[in-house]
Amino acid sequence: MRGKQFPQLHLPAQGENNVHFYDRKLKTYRSHTSKIIAQPLIVMKVLRRKRIVLFIAYFLLVVLSMLNLANYRWTKGPQQCNLVMRSTPYQGRSDIRFLYRPSLAKKRQLVYVLTTWRSGSSFFGELFNQHPEVFFLYEPMWHIWQKLYPGDAVSLQGAARDMLSSLYRCDLSVFQMYNSPGGKNFTSLGLFGATHNKVICSYPLCSAYRKEVVGMVDEKVCKKCPPQSLRLLEEECLKYNTIVIKGVRVLDVNVLGPLMEDPSMDLKVIHLVRDPRAVANSRIKSRHGLIRENLQVVRSRDPKLRRIPFVDPGHKISKKDGADYHSVGAMEVICDQTYRSLSTALNPPNWLKGKYLAVRYEDLVENPVKILRNVYQFANLSANLYIESFALNMTNGTSSSSKPFIVSARNATQAASAWRTVLSIQQIKQVEEYCHHAMAILGYECVRTAVEAKDLSKPLLTASKL
Repeated sequence: MRGKQFPQLHLPAQGENNVHFYDRKLKTYRSHTSKIIAQPLIVMKVLRRKRIVLFIAYFLLVVLSMLNLANYRWTKGPQQCNLVMRSTPYQGRSDIRFLYRPSLAKKRQLVYVLTTWRSGSSFFGELFNQHPEVFFLYEPMWHIWQKLYPGDAVSLQGAARDMLSSLYRCDLSVFQMYNSPGGKNFTSLGLFGATHNKVICSYPLCSAYRKEVVGMVDEKVCKKCPPQSLRLLEEECLKYNTIVIKGVRVLDVNVLGPLMEDPSMDLKVIHLVRDPRAVANSRIKSRHGLIRENLQVVRSRDPKLRRIPFVDPGHKISKKDGADYHSVGAMEVICDQTYRSLSTALNPPNWLKGKYLAVRYEDLVENPVKILRNVYQFANLSANLYIESFALNMTNGTSSSSKPFIVSARNATQAASAWRTVLSIQQIKQVEEYCHHAMAILGYECVRTAVEAKDLSKPLLTASKL
């Protein structure tokens, strides 16, 4: 043990160990010091870059907002101030359905039959009512005139246009607005002319008839159909690609201009016209059924205009003459508004080009099949043998009716010229005074004497300028 040598351990001196320890501490302190000194520079650079990015983002946001505002002002269409408000009981269901209806891939063909009372419009409208592919509405603006009576005809034109705007979109809740205060909700049978409507009186709304079968609807049979809600009638309307509305209460085609300019609507106008003297004669025969309408139209006359006497001097005016006065006096407003429409059609604006067709009642009854085919072609519809036979039968019957809004088979050619032997020369002159401008465009010649008027061998129909 004593002779064995052990390796010698070299322990660091106390001073040497302290030198290494403090040397490491110094290096660490210097490193932290350099980081602390450099950190503010880094922070400043980061903050400077953030300020630049935020400024650029804010500038782009302002530019985009200005561009969006400009685009909104340029593309936003004018809003109508007289939109029809829906009534409370029906508003929730109808409005929700309207907002969430899927957009149609194909636009519906919309047609308005522009005409006036006693122009053969009930028969003409029946040609569309019988077509299996047409959803037809008969005089819906009647409800406006009844509700707003005794408003004059011209002042009600805006309300009529607003109603059409809703109906052509299959939104029938507009009828509730013209319901009686506290009255029940409208039903399908509550619409004017409902008991003659093939859609309302046919399957699936009623089992009495079939829409595809051509033939007049019996009013007594249709009255027994169950009244359906407007919601169901709207759903039926949405099934059709063609909607036709016939009305006599839009007096001027220019009233329909905003609807025809609407890119979401493909609206065409068929202007059914008739010799004003024949219209006046028919109005006199039907004066008891048109008392309210005559008064509303006459109220639209200009009171400052001078007019020729209605009856011969020295003739004692009776109650009948007073009723006839309103019937003939209404022709002043009717012909003035008709002349406005014809003048627009002669020099059509862009919204009317290719969307207007004038049809003379005399041409229709003289050659019903030819005119029917022309009208259907204009409305993108096809005629069939059953509808053509229906038109022939309705213009070659033997019955007649003085009641307005009644369609019956009659000798329409004789009815078209009946005024020549019935009206007095004073009444004829009165109508010609009101309507000579429109008559000249449509090809209706004036007469000079009573003998000339009663000479049925002399035709008074020439070529139309349209």
